[in-house]
Amino acid sequence: MRIAVVTLETWHRRESPALRRLQFVAEGLAERGHDVHVLCEKWWSEPEHRHEVGGVTYHGTVVGTEAGTSFLVRLPFVLRRVDPDVVHAGAVPPSQVAAASVGASLSRCPLVAEWYGEDELTAGSERTRRWALTRPDAVVTPSRTVKTWARGAGADGDDVAVIPDAVDFDRIRATPPGDGGSVVYARRLDEGANLESLLLALAELRDRDWTATVIGDGPERAAYEQQARNLRIDGRVNFVGECDRDERIAVYRDAHVFAQTATRCAFPTELAWALAAGCVGIVEYHADSSAHELVENRERGFRTTSEQELADAIVDAGDLARLDVDESFADFDRRQVLESYLDRYRALREEAGLF
Repeated sequence: MRIAVVTLETWHRRESPALRRLQFVAEGLAERGHDVHVLCEKWWSEPEHRHEVGGVTYHGTVVGTEAGTSFLVRLPFVLRRVDPDVVHAGAVPPSQVAAASVGASLSRCPLVAEWYGEDELTAGSERTRRWALTRPDAVVTPSRTVKTWARGAGADGDDVAVIPDAVDFDRIRATPPGDGGSVVYARRLDEGANLESLLLALAELRDRDWTATVIGDGPERAAYEQQARNLRIDGRVNFVGECDRDERIAVYRDAHVFAQTATRCAFPTELAWALAAGCVGIVEYHADSSAHELVENRERGFRTTSEQELADAIVDAGDLARLDVDESFADFDRRQVLESYLDRYRALREEAGLF
């Protein structure tokens, strides 16, 4: 299948959850033998306007992300030359989805919009955001929570599919356990991290035998380290800063509990990796976080609403056996997630009478 991925800005220029998701789709489908083309601003130094990396062909439709209007004007015609079977567009900026819809119409193929849910809620104008949700044949979100946000912004719920972020079970199995302690937390330490909930819960358990690892850095790290000192638990809480994926997996494979307390989360990627690596998941419920979706109706998952409930859940989690890998999360494996995208593409083409 030939897939055209539309994103003015790419993961080569900037890091964001939405761009990581598009990178996963483009590179993952190319690895599976599909013909993947990314239409974007030219980020490479060579003079050619086509550039191939890892089986993905990049088309430098414009030079520089500031050339947004030129990108929108040229996009339909470049898409027509690519002649894709499916167009998959990122929703930031939302105006590129409208331009992609013209290109998809010229190519007589379906359009899928990727709505990750954080940047998309504020990008562009209300009008262009509505276009980005109503013009595609399908919208993909990472969670039911983001699906609700998309519906609130104008999407038809019947057109929105939930496909989670992926984890790599082969990579988990191949990574030896490291030193994770009893409890682990992983997230950027900013105003939404809400790490204080976990620190207060741990302080309630001073008389028990535990250690904790905090992965991540950010503007609130010093404040959280000071809070740990104030609570007199700093000797048992290890702030390790940023870690790469293999380092994180090693921590998860050793830890027993992963605690998710952030107040806002489109998809709890680190929680998914930790659960797949055998951790018991404890989620503090917040209306703007989708983390509770991963522990609902699971024996190895707890949902809490207060520091005391969080402390109690940590104690109760001690009664559950340690696992090396939790096979009940097999639907989150990268192969299955990529297949979910392909199933959506095929269904849309079938509905359009293109098979």
